[in-house]
Amino acid sequence: MSMRLLVFAPTRRAPTETFVRANLQGLPFEIIAYFGDEQPLSDPGRLAYGLAILVSKALTRLGLLRLATLPGSLVAWCLIRRHQPDVLMTEFGFHAVRVMEAAAWSDTPLIVHFRGSDASAQNRLGLLKDRYRRLMVIVSGIIVKSQPMRRTLLALGAPNDHLIVSPSGADERLFHGADPGRSSPLLVAVGRFVAKKGPLQTIRAFAAMRQSLPEPVALTTKLVMLGDGPLLAEARQLVEALALGSAVILPGLADRQRVAELLRQARCFVQHSQVAPDGDREGSPVAVMEAQLSGLPVVATRHEGIPEVVEDGVSGFLVDEGDLQGMAAAMARLIVEPDLAARLGAAGKRRAAANFTARHHLEQIAALLRKVIQESR
Repeated sequence: MSMRLLVFAPTRRAPTETFVRANLQGLPFEIIAYFGDEQPLSDPGRLAYGLAILVSKALTRLGLLRLATLPGSLVAWCLIRRHQPDVLMTEFGFHAVRVMEAAAWSDTPLIVHFRGSDASAQNRLGLLKDRYRRLMVIVSGIIVKSQPMRRTLLALGAPNDHLIVSPSGADERLFHGADPGRSSPLLVAVGRFVAKKGPLQTIRAFAAMRQSLPEPVALTTKLVMLGDGPLLAEARQLVEALALGSAVILPGLADRQRVAELLRQARCFVQHSQVAPDGDREGSPVAVMEAQLSGLPVVATRHEGIPEVVEDGVSGFLVDEGDLQGMAAAMARLIVEPDLAARLGAAGKRRAAANFTARHHLEQIAALLRKVIQESR
């Protein structure tokens, strides 16, 4: 008989949060999932859950944090009684506190999957710190994306022996086939246009790089940045202000197939991740792992989990946050030295295939789920 997993997540609609959907599709369990942004009239359980999460959010905005836990937890407890799961999993720490008491009331083991801003943004950590401390008493296991995230949660009381670092990983069936030694001088960035991804810094570094290249090379070098978000309009204005013209292409969102195709055509992947003004940080960016698994070298920053994925000088180049000249120099090297790009890309592919595939990530999650189920019996 297969084990039953009951999942609580805030949403399944965000187009870039493909990793949540991948978990639901790839784990070897009977999975029942509820999403906080869905209130279908045809399904009383899902309707009740969605409405409870709306009430919880409203109470949180009013500062009634202890009370905010109750609506979601009460409905989640009823759903646990209905479905009789072997284990619970919540996506994102901020969503876990909305349902955590249901795990305690029902004595059902709970795994919480922290993914980034839920363990870094100061507005969230400051607001939810006491709720997180309560969560750490209840949880049976925790999944995080990077060592810095792990240290943050350990300081809040997370169980060290049931806390695993597991980057989401890339799909090896889709991301493959790049040949940076023979490709055109194309740089690619993939990600939401938000402060922690540093899209404006990437554009400025690209502009500086073009100025350092011989004119014939500079004229053929392109940057394509896939993604959408609140900084996209400002990014387009910056491209115009820097007179980059058609050298920088910002086509907006793309599906995973289009991302994979573009990575196969590229010389390298670039991303200037940084701490956002509100303290928000990356975990270990999935796009970086997708690029490496494809066979591309990566130019990025020493930010959160990125140095755990990219080995500086081995599979790419890392610079400090804000070091635009350093990033420009690293990109320029890969443009003018395709053999170097090929060598670093091959090293990154080997490392990603061994450590950062979606399959490896799901195996780690499944092992943790089985462990806590066994210990609860």
